[in-house]
Amino acid sequence: MDRFQELRSFVAVAETGGFARAAARLGSSPPAVTRLIAALEARLGVQLFNRTTRRVHLTDAGLRFAEGARTALDALDAVESEATGQSSVPSGRLTLTASVTMGRSLLPPIINDFLRAHPRVSAKVLLLDRVVNLVEEGVDIALRVGELPDSSLISVKVGAVKRILVASPDYLAKRGAPGAPDDLKLHSFIAFTGLMPDREWRYADGKRIRRVSLQPRFEINDAVSAIASAEQGEGVTICLSYMVAEKIKRGTLVEVLPHLSPPPAPVQLVYPQGRLVAPKVRSFVDFAAPRLRTAIGELSLKPPKTDKPSTRSRR
Repeated sequence: MDRFQELRSFVAVAETGGFARAAARLGSSPPAVTRLIAALEARLGVQLFNRTTRRVHLTDAGLRFAEGARTALDALDAVESEATGQSSVPSGRLTLTASVTMGRSLLPPIINDFLRAHPRVSAKVLLLDRVVNLVEEGVDIALRVGELPDSSLISVKVGAVKRILVASPDYLAKRGAPGAPDDLKLHSFIAFTGLMPDREWRYADGKRIRRVSLQPRFEINDAVSAIASAEQGEGVTICLSYMVAEKIKRGTLVEVLPHLSPPPAPVQLVYPQGRLVAPKVRSFVDFAAPRLRTAIGELSLKPPKTDKPSTRSRR
């Protein structure tokens, strides 16, 4: 059997999570894809997939094999494109991922402009509040906040955002503005669990990072809902600066303890390493990076005053 057919079938099953879906993508039949995968596993002498009645997912050996398989297919596509004079033309489906709030805020206009500029490219966007395994889930590019623990990814920094505390002016008028970190314990706290899963507010004190343990009255895993509750005067919440920049400008929210924010977190476009980077990926990164820097810069907050507020919390 054609080894490249095996690899294409393997990658299609890995990315779609099923033999029928892979067959539909390849214009083949499920039995044909099943035979190709069985032949590949027999030749390698390892099991690449765990099969259940609902889902097919990669084994540890399959995960290790996936990156090399995609690299081999990318190399073949590049050679074929070079032969036909189309090596630099972006084409195919570009799959991107980002967190729900950041993706909604930043990606649609940039992607629409990119698609207009590159008519041979289509795009699929996955907005998910979890870290996606790019290789295992067949994702080309991710927009991520924070340092990257995975050194196998290439990153392009496009900005930085702060973790901040906010509350409504009405709430602060009634309860008083916290003047020190421990004052937060006297307040109703709305915890967005994506930013404080351990119920701690961490802040910079010179070069040290200090922690304040809190007991939230309301915990939720959706940033938009936590911010809405704070805007309605229900308490103090934690968020990323870009999420509330417009609300702060309008005056419906106020930054709390601005002089004690943690160091800014980088925002980066990341994609898997490979000897060859597909033109669609390279073109999107080049296109999107300057636009994201501008968009994130416009959503950034003005530097806070360095003098500490004098108003103390009231019970």
